[in-house]
Amino acid sequence: MKKVCVIGHFGFGENLLNGQTIKTKIVTKELDKQFGADQVVKIDTHGGAKALPSVVFQMIKAFRECNNIIIFPAHNGIKIFVPLCNSFNQFFHRKLHYVVIGGWLPSFLKDKSYLKKGLTKFNGIFVETTTMKNALHDVGLDNVTILRNFKDINPLKEEDLNMNIFEPLNICTFSRVMKEKGIEDIINAVKEVNEKYQKTIYALDIYGPVDDQQTDWFDELQKSFPTYIKYKGMVQFDKSVEVLKDYFFLAFPTRFYTEGIPGTILDAYAAGVPVVASKWESFNDVVDDGLTGIGYEFADYKDLKQKLEHIYENPNEIIDLKKSCINKAEDYLPQIAIKVLLNELYTER
Repeated sequence: MKKVCVIGHFGFGENLLNGQTIKTKIVTKELDKQFGADQVVKIDTHGGAKALPSVVFQMIKAFRECNNIIIFPAHNGIKIFVPLCNSFNQFFHRKLHYVVIGGWLPSFLKDKSYLKKGLTKFNGIFVETTTMKNALHDVGLDNVTILRNFKDINPLKEEDLNMNIFEPLNICTFSRVMKEKGIEDIINAVKEVNEKYQKTIYALDIYGPVDDQQTDWFDELQKSFPTYIKYKGMVQFDKSVEVLKDYFFLAFPTRFYTEGIPGTILDAYAAGVPVVASKWESFNDVVDDGLTGIGYEFADYKDLKQKLEHIYENPNEIIDLKKSCINKAEDYLPQIAIKVLLNELYTER
C-alpha cells in the first residue's frame, strides 16, 4: 500500500501561480520529502468538468492503493470531492483528510448541511488559523486541526536585512491582481499621499497574475499610472525572497474578509519585509500588529492613507520591525508546520 494520495489543483505542465495551486504543490512537495515520491500519488484536478471522468477513474485506483486520501478543493471542488470520497470510502475505508486553502470555508458551509454532514466523516480538516477553527466548531465540525500555511523558503539572515531608508520609499503588492485584493486602494492612497507632499514619497510596484476576469479593468487602470507606479508581472514562488528583500514594506490591502494565511505575507516575513495590511478576519493570527506589520481598519481607505502618512513621517518604525519578521518566518517553515498533518497520516486508522 502507498502512504498517501493527494487530489488537488497541480496544473501540471502549466505555469500557474494562484494560491490554490501553490499551496497544493508546497504541501505535496513536503510529503514527497517525508515519505518518498513513490509513496505519494498525485491526481491533478486542473481542467474542471472536462477532466472529471479521468479524475474519478484515478481516484478509484488511488482508494485501492493508498492508506490516506488528502483533498485540496476550492469552492466548486468541495461540492464534488467530499461526496465522492465518502462514497468510495463505503467500500475502501481509508483515512480522509481535507486541507483547506484560505479562510472561506466556515461561511460557505452555513447553508450547506449536506456538506457539513459529509465533512464530519473525514478524519481531519486542516485549517490555517484559530479563527477558522473556531468558526467551523460553531457550525458543528469538531474534527478540525490548525495546519499553518508554510513555504519552503529560507528566511534572510539578520546581517542581510536592508535597513536603509531612501526616498522614494519602495513598496509593493505581491498577490493576484484584482479589485478584491484592494489594488486600487493602495494605488490611490500612494497617489494622494505623493500629491499631498508634492513629491514622490512612495514608489509602488505591483506583482502577481492578473485575474482572468478582470484584465480589462486592470488595462484601463494602468493607463492612469504615474511613473512611480509600475506593474512588474509574475514572480516564481521560489524567487519571492530575492525579489522582496529590498522593498521598504509589503502592502496587503485585501478586501477579502475571509483570507486565511496569505502566502505573500510569509514571503515578506522571510525577506525581512514588514507588512501594511487591511485587518481581515484572521489578521491577528498572522500579523503581530506593531511587531511584524501595521494594520489598518478593514477596507478603510481613509485609515490606509493615514497610515502611509504616519509611516513616511516615522520611517524607523518600519525598520524596527524587520528583525521580528525573520523571526516570525521560522514559525512557517515546512518541517515545523507539517508535523500536525504527518501525525495524522502516520496514525493507523
